[in-house]
Amino acid sequence: MEIINTKVATLSNFEVMNHLQNVKEGKKRNKGQLATITYETLRYLESTPCKHQTPESIENCLKALKHYNLTKNEKLMLINTPPITPLEIQLMVEESEERLTEEQVEEILQIITEHFPHVRKIEAEVEEEVEGT
Repeated sequence: MEIINTKVATLSNFEVMNHLQNVKEGKKRNKGQLATITYETLRYLESTPCKHQTPESIENCLKALKHYNLTKNEKLMLINTPPITPLEIQLMVEESEERLTEEQVEEILQIITEHFPHVRKIEAEVEEEVEGT
């Protein structure tokens, strides 16, 4: 088998979770390794931010991020692991210090929290931990 275009099949965690849930609920019961892999992967994905995402929230977030000249992989990382600090954006966006201003980083964080409200709860928990130490 030959891979012609490696970038065609990039899926978000939400899309993978959705597909695996459909496989799990399918009429045919999977046996053996496929059932185990499906179960374990779903169990992991349900503990990540994608559990709270919707197709609409992802689509709207991507539209809002369109103006920041981010690559597909950078957008995918922002969707899969929504950042809550500027440092996380620096880790996800290649050469972010040259490509993005501080204001743009703050705008991206605002877009993420606007489209993924569950991120606000995580952010509040992190702030409580920082204040408690």
